[in-house]
Amino acid sequence: MTSPGGQRLTRWIIIAILLAIAVSIFIPVLGRAGLVPGTAPYAERTETLQGLFHWIGLGGEIFLRLLKMMVVPLVLFSVMSGILGMGDVRKLGRPGAWTLCLYLSTTILAVVLGQVLVNTIQPGRTEIDRTQAEALVAERGAELEQKGVEVREEGIGLVLRKLALMLFTDNLIASAAHTELLPLILFSIVFAGLLTTLGQRVETLVKCISQANDAVMAFVLLVMRIAPVGIFCLVAGRFGLEMLGGQFVETLRLVAWYSWTVLIGLVLHGLGTLPLILWAFTRQNPYRFVGQMIQALLLAFSTGSSSATLPVTMECTVDRAKVSRKAADLVLPLGATVNMDGTALYEAVAAIFIAQYLGWDLSLTQQLIITLTATLAAIGAASIPEAGLITMLIVLNAVGLPLKYQALIIPVDWLLDRFRTMVNVFGDACVAKIVDRTFPPEGPMPHAGETADLTPASVT
Repeated sequence: MTSPGGQRLTRWIIIAILLAIAVSIFIPVLGRAGLVPGTAPYAERTETLQGLFHWIGLGGEIFLRLLKMMVVPLVLFSVMSGILGMGDVRKLGRPGAWTLCLYLSTTILAVVLGQVLVNTIQPGRTEIDRTQAEALVAERGAELEQKGVEVREEGIGLVLRKLALMLFTDNLIASAAHTELLPLILFSIVFAGLLTTLGQRVETLVKCISQANDAVMAFVLLVMRIAPVGIFCLVAGRFGLEMLGGQFVETLRLVAWYSWTVLIGLVLHGLGTLPLILWAFTRQNPYRFVGQMIQALLLAFSTGSSSATLPVTMECTVDRAKVSRKAADLVLPLGATVNMDGTALYEAVAAIFIAQYLGWDLSLTQQLIITLTATLAAIGAASIPEAGLITMLIVLNAVGLPLKYQALIIPVDWLLDRFRTMVNVFGDACVAKIVDRTFPPEGPMPHAGETADLTPASVT
């Protein structure tokens, strides 16, 4: 059951998001109508309002930095604590295999769902203001073509090499400074596994790791006390500046069918596919699980970052969803880096939307290439600078689509990214809940030969 304090915090976070959206809409409207105090010309009033939203956004940036500040120590200590809690590193194989299998499977399902929707709805063939669309492409297309030079030369090979190299680092401190999580996760797994073989010689160090993990999670709870204020500043600052720009609403109207297709896909995957998988393996009410994860989901919407949301995702998963600490510590940090269901779905929809806009009929082979490329690009996004931009270019390049037409969807990408992040975070939590069943139960260790059973038929 969620504590009364947790319920109050959730209510305040919801109020903060709604209030922030209201402020970001009404203040620009009042400014344009001349109802903001002062007699300055409209341009000066707009500049004043932009300054106001920048100052509001400052509070959100501080809150976001507090969250990001905890990511590296949280990953290091939580993963090591998860491995140490297992006792025997040989037990890592089964949970690890299920984690990777589920992450890959849900990502592929998300891509396929997106392809089915975009081929059914066909948003690129709906009525679009071609003059406005081509003007947008001309304005930003050259920049995208320039950034796509490396992609055009490297293609899918770039993703595969990055996927291989992202596991290893020549400087652990530099990886931590750049929040490159996969090398840190690999180091933590190997280092903690080594500690489990050294017995009493490292008993003090093992206790220190456990205590450090507890301290970091306590700091997460402390930061969450100011979450409603931080979330209000994050949402109001970004939404307000976009509304003042004056072009966001027009662009959203231009690609409305595309935006709706992405949102419908995310809703179906987040409230349909993932809950169905969760129910199949656990036979528990998946929508109660959604309620238990609501704080993490709202924070994911506010920040647009799975990594920044990770501390709260872990707190909700363990304290509210009752997933074991061992499972959360092992599964969630990895998921925040490589499990991007929402991103993969969006990239598949975007590529086919652009093809439809251009009047291209993609063959079955090209559709399969999009499935493969979107899946790999979503997994490899964390290791590529300007991840969302570059990985989208890779998908377009894989089927020969002009890279400059990504300009059609970039202006609304920041908004859709918030919904994608919610699906990414919920997917991580679902996998943690399922994989939790592969770990030995808390308390007495199982006898030799006993393992947890993950098949749906074994659930009682």
